[in-house]
Amino acid sequence: MTDVQIEVTGEIDNPYKKESHGFEFPRIPPLPLGQLGYPQAQEWIQHRRANIRPWALFLNTNNVRAPPSITRLSKRVMKNIEYFQSNYFFVFVILVLYCLITSPLLLLAVVVALGSCYKVSQMHARQELVLYSHKLTLAQVYAVIGVCSLPLFYLVGAGAALFWVLGVSCFLITLHAAFYNIDSVLCPGEDELNLVMHEV
Repeated sequence: MTDVQIEVTGEIDNPYKKESHGFEFPRIPPLPLGQLGYPQAQEWIQHRRANIRPWALFLNTNNVRAPPSITRLSKRVMKNIEYFQSNYFFVFVILVLYCLITSPLLLLAVVVALGSCYKVSQMHARQELVLYSHKLTLAQVYAVIGVCSLPLFYLVGAGAALFWVLGVSCFLITLHAAFYNIDSVLCPGEDELNLVMHEV
């Protein structure tokens, strides 16, 4: 039997390697929502994280341009919201976290409410909760905790914080979606073509 030697050389590109676009935010570890009995929420958050666009592309100031017309503005806003929806969601989450960190009483109220929900879920896992010979589902118990928490949230100013977060989120997202030229990302060279056509 003869030995056959075959020389194999070359480079193989890794198709799973993500391209680096400059500055990248640190990765957030996944939340164990699946272990707590919320697999749909875990799956939804993983889907959001998987569809996030590179932050360097999202914050690229070279693509900031005023829209040429009102009709292009509406199309641009819709395209940006569709393309960057996961980034916009995380902008909203960052604003919520900022609001919680800068308002210690609100943070304490949220911790108390979530701690109560966690404690109840542990009790429910061991034994179903019964109230006046009526078995309560976990959703019903969460609803009761939510209703009981409303006065606490009112006292710590959760309404003002909620409207602040919603207002700032809508303002920032609309501003980015209106002025970020998504066509230069999706269809590079289209702006130069439109400029030539406009001059002709």
